[in-house]
Amino acid sequence: MRRLVITAIALFLGIIGSTAQTTIDPALREEMGKRGDDEKIKIVVLMNEQSDARALSREANFFATKQERRAFVVETLKRQAETSQAELLGLLEEMKQHDMVADIQSLWLVNAISCQATKTAINSLEQQRGIKTIAYREETQWIADGEVKSAVKNGDRDIAEFLYQIDVPPVWDLGYTGQGVLVAIIDTGVRLDHEDLAGRFWDGGSEYPNHGYDFYYNDNDPDDIYGHGTEVAGIVCGTGAGGTKTGVAPDATIMVLKAFRDDGVGEETPWVAAMQFAIEHGADVLNMSLGRPKPEPAQKLMMRQACDNTLAAGVIAAACAGNVGSVQFMIPVPQNIYTPGDCPPPHLHPDQMVNAGGTSCVVCVGSVLSDNGFNEISSVGPSQWMDVAEYNDYPYTAGSTTEIGLIRPDICAPGNELTTLDHGNNSGYTLFSGTSAASPCVAGTIALMLSKNPNLTPAQIDEILENTALKLTEHKSNNFGSGVVDALAAVNAVDYDNVEEAELQSVQVYPNPTTGSFTVSCEGMSQIDIYAIDGRLVRSIRADRDSYQIDGLESGVYMLQVTDGSSSFVQKIIKI
Repeated sequence: MRRLVITAIALFLGIIGSTAQTTIDPALREEMGKRGDDEKIKIVVLMNEQSDARALSREANFFATKQERRAFVVETLKRQAETSQAELLGLLEEMKQHDMVADIQSLWLVNAISCQATKTAINSLEQQRGIKTIAYREETQWIADGEVKSAVKNGDRDIAEFLYQIDVPPVWDLGYTGQGVLVAIIDTGVRLDHEDLAGRFWDGGSEYPNHGYDFYYNDNDPDDIYGHGTEVAGIVCGTGAGGTKTGVAPDATIMVLKAFRDDGVGEETPWVAAMQFAIEHGADVLNMSLGRPKPEPAQKLMMRQACDNTLAAGVIAAACAGNVGSVQFMIPVPQNIYTPGDCPPPHLHPDQMVNAGGTSCVVCVGSVLSDNGFNEISSVGPSQWMDVAEYNDYPYTAGSTTEIGLIRPDICAPGNELTTLDHGNNSGYTLFSGTSAASPCVAGTIALMLSKNPNLTPAQIDEILENTALKLTEHKSNNFGSGVVDALAAVNAVDYDNVEEAELQSVQVYPNPTTGSFTVSCEGMSQIDIYAIDGRLVRSIRADRDSYQIDGLESGVYMLQVTDGSSSFVQKIIKI
């Protein structure tokens, strides 16, 4: 009977999807050949309908505040996933009832569904409409063993030496310590009772009582067994309560997002789930001291799509370049940089413009020694995106002066035996090396910049970081990027602090939603513009009085922008 039910489901899928162009990724096809008929394989289903991150970003630019921009992007991506995944989720739930599928999870940051499925289910899904690719969720080491086997150093009530190397203490003297900035640590978890992190954790309320979530084991316990995430957190905001101040931004707040197994092994879907959680819950900066070496095109596509949409939401990420620079005979250029570190930055450096392409949220961070010499383990660029058809940018040809690939990294930071927190007890310290140690130096510096001006965009942050870095080469290079991060120079380059919200506070729009007309009232307004959700200007009024009635709009969702010449107000309006 069970086989008859499975056959019926397979036939149904074939009927409704007879014109589908779905592909099973070669790595998954190979894995299917090794498995028994009843074994479930971890897969991710990428939907055909993916957001155009550039268009989404242009639409989000209509919003006056970062919070409104983020809410718009999150809502748009969720709506896309909900509508395009509905039919497939129903089918997967039906297959789950017959033990063909398990662990179904919908992702909206990338329009995808992860699950475990039998070969019969996978072959049936291949016939379903609306699917681009079905890929194998292959687990591999994202966080290297060598980075977390460090010698213990006892606290001696001082400031860690690397903080002087990047000129952090003078920034504290200016009053900028990361206050008010939320940094998401996407890693192996964090030791929650380390005294140097007391008071620095995000308040997740009763729903997330342990200051984050564990997306690998799918529970509310993001405690760090491996050690890596604790060491990263210490460089972001270790307060020095146990003896040595190790944090670049000691007053920043951290959100603990565990995305990997307790030995640093993982795959893309928990990482994407952690990213979308961070975005939805207000993180200002992501630190990603992690990466997959040489991913398959389907994995690489998924990871860049996530980083592109993160940028559209106005969120920046510091990501490590990787620690395989000394083994280029195994992992040669242009594959030497980990993904997502090989994704493009928010701002394109002038040296990149000869071979420009798209942008994403990623500031890629390489590693230097204590004397700013090159750390040989640090991965080197360029990277390229010609192997992912959906992007097909940053071509690389060895020796070419035009097809130079994507220059990686963007910037460097100390990455050799940095003093940070030991996860083995609640008061100790350890020495931490690699680009995983360099990345939180940059994430912490970004937190310092945002504590001066919380309205900085990712592109502005990246441009400032690169322009103010200590130059080690004449041009941006594939060893050092634009140079070594200089926290004081970066913060001083931020134009202003105590920024007032560039928003009119007295605008009234009513009724909203409406079946008829809207009334817009605001003293001193000079312009009213109404845009369709796709960015088209549908109504423009040069205002010379304090109240207007807007009628004649077709049913739909619009963006209303009201300006007075120097500030603006943006709000979604709905005509039913």
